[in-house]
Amino acid sequence: MARSDAARTALLDAAERLFAQSGIAQVSDRKVAEAAGNTNHSAVGYYFGGRGGLLRAMVERHLVGLEEPRRAMFERSDSLLGDVRSLVVPVTDALAELPNPSWRARFLSQALHDPFAVPLIREAEEFAPTAALITRSVMSRLDHLDPKIVSGRARLMMRIVSTACADIEARAEKDGQDPQWRVAGNFLSDAIAGMLTAPISH
Repeated sequence: MARSDAARTALLDAAERLFAQSGIAQVSDRKVAEAAGNTNHSAVGYYFGGRGGLLRAMVERHLVGLEEPRRAMFERSDSLLGDVRSLVVPVTDALAELPNPSWRARFLSQALHDPFAVPLIREAEEFAPTAALITRSVMSRLDHLDPKIVSGRARLMMRIVSTACADIEARAEKDGQDPQWRVAGNFLSDAIAGMLTAPISH
């Protein structure tokens, strides 16, 4: 790995941990550089062009890693549950590949609630076109239900996965045990498929 690539990765890893622990708005770029072992306190600006570029790179590296596994699973899907698994299981599998403790799930959960990060997440979704294809497939399988309800439930999917994975990650760090990501992926997939097809109260 080139020195510049190693410095970028160190900054991404340090930011992921600090943002997960303290919140995105509470951590300065200088603190990220120091935690990455970089003596240049302007390293975030040098390598990423500032806070926005850093956050975008953090989200992109997660989404890009999900793209191929999602595509492969979606090509084999023949049901609503198969579609949901194509969205969820690559996420939990990716988290399983990280060292324990990890902070990615907690960072992503923070980013979904940070007013500065949310638009950057939407921009980064261009690196994950398969997720949009799967979501459209999910909605088409539920065309017998009220489309507004289906759309609302579909939006909940990301929130449910993000919150649950952040909780699992935090609990694993606290307990000092390896999180059961495969079990979590199966559980979340079943639960979300059930939510999507649940009866609608009027």
